[in-house]
Amino acid sequence: MNRSNNKHNILFLCTGNSCRSQMAEGWCRHLKGDLFNTYSAGIETHGLNPHAVTVMQEVGIDITSQKSEHIDSLKEIPFDYVITVCSHAHESCPWFPSNAKVIHHAFSDPPKMAKAHTDATAQLNCYRDVRNDIKAYIKTLPESLK
Repeated sequence: MNRSNNKHNILFLCTGNSCRSQMAEGWCRHLKGDLFNTYSAGIETHGLNPHAVTVMQEVGIDITSQKSEHIDSLKEIPFDYVITVCSHAHESCPWFPSNAKVIHHAFSDPPKMAKAHTDATAQLNCYRDVRNDIKAYIKTLPESLK
């Protein structure tokens, strides 16, 4: 726990830190900002997905100030919880010196889902569905971390 503000440090980890982990960071800051210092990172960095930005703005959450971070850039932060939001990140999750509790909660991959559609609305609906799934999960925090 970060002693300066009595909040737990939580990290959402994904492969490229472009979509799912970014949406999770946005939701956690919005819904649970009083409980957590929230971060997101990736095993790689792919930049912020513009469709993730769009669907989060639809619900009044601006994630444009967030950036795609590599996990190594956050190694000095003593995380209490690391939540891997995709299987690749879970399998590749590094060891954290702070002995963070690592929890795996996979969400569908919106870019991959969207490739099955040619219609722009159907593509965005893939992102909306995952956005809503992530919101539902974030609402269960901190109880689901036990």
